[in-house]
Amino acid sequence: MTRYVGIDPSTKTGIVVLDENGNVKEQLEIVLENGILSSAEQLQDYGREIANYANTLDVVCIEGFSFGSKGKAVSTQYGIGFAIRFALRDMGIKYIVPTPGQVKKFATGSGSSSKDNMVLPIFKKWGFEHDSDNVRDAFVLAQIARSIRIGGGDTKYQQEVIQTILAPPVKKKKKA
Repeated sequence: MTRYVGIDPSTKTGIVVLDENGNVKEQLEIVLENGILSSAEQLQDYGREIANYANTLDVVCIEGFSFGSKGKAVSTQYGIGFAIRFALRDMGIKYIVPTPGQVKKFATGSGSSSKDNMVLPIFKKWGFEHDSDNVRDAFVLAQIARSIRIGGGDTKYQQEVIQTILAPPVKKKKKA
């Protein structure tokens, strides 16, 4: 039985698991104690804890890095994101990495929507609501995973997101 798993990595990681029919089976936020990882072992354990919500039969989407972010927490975000990716890889689980803009566009039609402006479209389209924007993002990621597997998306903008994820644009080499 295929499941669809969305992971929004952070010190408050959102996880949503959908069954093959798109029903929510799990929705949670795993909070890193004190928001601090003081060792490589803690980082690795956190990544494994999150990766354990997926298995090799699942279609998994983990949100890509927000490369425009600034501040002290950015290095922690990258560490967490890579720890989860390494844990998934070590478990033999393949994953898809939509960008934050693709997640927003899939939910709202605009890749530059604010987190607050995603609440209503997610509720209207799927009837899903949660207090945590990390869990809401994970829900959209799980919906992206499901759309990739079953084909499509309901709207033109969702189809564009899926198409871009499956066949990213090729960068042209500069001539010497």
